[in-house]
Amino acid sequence: MTYKYPDAVLMIFCKAPVPGQVKTRLIPQLTAGQAAELHIELSTKTLQRAVQSNLCPVQLWCAPATEHLFFTESAANYPLVLRQQQGADLGERMHHAFCSAFADYSIALLIGCDCPSLTGQDLEQALTALNRGNEVVLAPAEDGGYVLIGFNRPQPELFDNMPWGTSRVLDETRDRIARHRLRHHELREQWDLDTPEDLERYRQH
Repeated sequence: MTYKYPDAVLMIFCKAPVPGQVKTRLIPQLTAGQAAELHIELSTKTLQRAVQSNLCPVQLWCAPATEHLFFTESAANYPLVLRQQQGADLGERMHHAFCSAFADYSIALLIGCDCPSLTGQDLEQALTALNRGNEVVLAPAEDGGYVLIGFNRPQPELFDNMPWGTSRVLDETRDRIARHRLRHHELREQWDLDTPEDLERYRQH
């Protein structure tokens, strides 16, 4: 396959769609099974967007393991490679994924599966920004986090002791970028699907 950015990789973090373990903030509005089905729907759309424009190779970083049927079927249906997330917290897992990526690629992007507003154009803009010498690219989220982060070399200082799961992640990340004088580019603000209000927005969207 011919890629527009063959020296880049897009890493997608995804949890296995186990009822009661994904999209739990939507329960009890949804049953655990419905929440898992929604997670599958969002993840599938993310994979479709990731591969449709042949921007770069795609890796699906799985948790807790790559053996779940959703992951193996995804690898059969889409041109992607399965990898297993490793680390005690989100920061460790993300840093490990980036270090692994830079063994083979010069640019790496990381996204999750919870952002229905992220487009192929956003991914291309992120890759272009890193190709033009930015050291960090971010897509901020309305909830105070981010839905995409990308580098041209490992940046462990952006993952260590971060207040994951809070509204302070984006501000803290920006502070550290400034403190380390990293050249960075931000994409347009996005939104995650986490709450019942987000679900209503998604259904109208």
